[in-house]
Amino acid sequence: MSAPTRRLTTAQALVRFLSAQYTERDGVRRRLIAGTWGIFGHGNVAGVGQALLEAGEEVMPFHQGRNEQSMVHAAVGYARQLNRLSAQAVATSIGPGATNLVTGAALATINRLPVLLLPGDYFASHAPDPLLQQLEHPVEADVSVNDTLRPVSRYFDRITRPEALIPSALQAMRVLADPAETGAVTLALPQDVQAEAYDWPEEFFAERVWYVRRPAPDPVELTAAVEAIRSAERPLIVAGGGVHHSEAEAALKALADATGVPVASTQAGKGSLRHDHPADLGGIGHTGTAVSDELARTADLVIGVGTRYTDFTTASGTLFQNPAVRFLNLNITGFDAHKLAARTLVCDARSGLEQLLEALSGHRVSAEYEAEYRAGKEHWDEVVEAAYRAGDEHAVPTQTQVLGALDAVVGDTDVVINAAGSLPGDLHKLWRSRSPRQYHLEYGYSCMGYEIPAGIGVQQAAPGTPVWALVGDGTYLMMPTEIVTAVQEGLPLNIVLLQNHGYASIGGLSQETGGERFGTAYRFRAADGTFTGAPLPVDLAANAASLGMDVLRAKTVRELREALAAARASDRPTCVYVETDPTPTAPPAEAWWDVPVAETASREAAVQARERYDRQVAARRRHL
Repeated sequence: MSAPTRRLTTAQALVRFLSAQYTERDGVRRRLIAGTWGIFGHGNVAGVGQALLEAGEEVMPFHQGRNEQSMVHAAVGYARQLNRLSAQAVATSIGPGATNLVTGAALATINRLPVLLLPGDYFASHAPDPLLQQLEHPVEADVSVNDTLRPVSRYFDRITRPEALIPSALQAMRVLADPAETGAVTLALPQDVQAEAYDWPEEFFAERVWYVRRPAPDPVELTAAVEAIRSAERPLIVAGGGVHHSEAEAALKALADATGVPVASTQAGKGSLRHDHPADLGGIGHTGTAVSDELARTADLVIGVGTRYTDFTTASGTLFQNPAVRFLNLNITGFDAHKLAARTLVCDARSGLEQLLEALSGHRVSAEYEAEYRAGKEHWDEVVEAAYRAGDEHAVPTQTQVLGALDAVVGDTDVVINAAGSLPGDLHKLWRSRSPRQYHLEYGYSCMGYEIPAGIGVQQAAPGTPVWALVGDGTYLMMPTEIVTAVQEGLPLNIVLLQNHGYASIGGLSQETGGERFGTAYRFRAADGTFTGAPLPVDLAANAASLGMDVLRAKTVRELREALAAARASDRPTCVYVETDPTPTAPPAEAWWDVPVAETASREAAVQARERYDRQVAARRRHL
């Protein structure tokens, strides 16, 4: 007797399959693919589009996007908010719709966040070649524009026959649900195969649960780690995004409470401890706090938990200067755990921290060390207060005063989202995180345009949570399109739009590296052809209003506070627009960042910048 089958198109079968996939961790079950974003064209309208229509909202919720890249950003924001236990799919047509996915896919994979990409592709039959938007390669007929997604995907397949979907779909789910493997997953779907029918085994549509493991540390590695911590005089924990993904915040707090080991955080790890915890030192690295970076320079043991150690964290290899410094890395991936020639604990962050706590019973750092870092923390709290403080309520606010006004308005569970510009540095140094998911910085790819769609994804994942997307004018002009989606879906997204007439962050970096702010201001051309004329007469607030948002304009610190409070109380998508005073008020960088400077130049600014660069680069170490 043959096994039962169901005759469906490939696209219909894929949608039904996705609707029956679940993750489970710690006894909590979630849909693995909770919904599908889509923009339809000739490459998917009659395939995936028809399949979504036929399945209906109960089987697979559909979200209408305006830009393919921003749909990926929304899906990434959703997955991050839910600790990678639930994800979304993104469906596109062939051609530009598919290639628009590349930036979002890179962001997802770099940040180790799951998203399923379903781009349309050429006809597998090659019957109508060349079709509209098809890339023709003279010697590789199986190449399409979707091959650009290979290097930025953790798994990639092109489904050239209906039955090929079965093993590939299972592999795709395995990768998405695996915390050590996850990232962007791409199933390229030739448009003729999408619409082709096949007799699918009913077992393919059975409910599947993908258990998200919490691997424990190896006993030998654990013993060595405990010995290293007990023998260290100046240990420092660097908390990365893995602390959040593993929901290990309580375990980290318990370890810090018991041992007194201080905790500094990367951009992804900030909020692992509440800002007012005695052991929380704030950000580390180029955009870190003075107390974190000073302890990092003198630490004899750096304990990385769920971090990738990017150049911002290590100050491009110049931060950890103690000649005796060694590293202990707790990470679910061996790839990251072995960085900096570290001792390793390859395990789940929560499992590893809990076992370290048990094995370190009775151990505590010296009272002198605790007193030292607590004094440094107290001093930095005063720096934050000074940056937030507004001496004149009727003055134009600086950028740090904008953060101070927002700090006074948000509740403990509000989510603050940012990704690029000068804000990430100010936020990493100054923001006072109150809960694990409040601080949402995408700084693995630092992608302009991420904030607004990510805010939509966060609100989909956590309905009722106030969400703030902080954007400068440069980022806003990159990708404001999903404002329309927030309005359409009735999501009360709050945008804080800072107008400073250009790429302020890169302008500052340009000046520091001898570029003299070339090409970074949004201004008219002057008589000499440079962009140094009057500011452009753009009205971004009017643009946001034209897309359907309520807009509140704030000209002073006082008006800003009132507008932020009104936005938080609103049930409508609301933009708070403020033109900021460009006077720098953020604390300077406490550690270096390597941006190479011209080795030869005729302009004095570049010559001086190279002299500074040569002095800084001499401090780089290779930790072997």
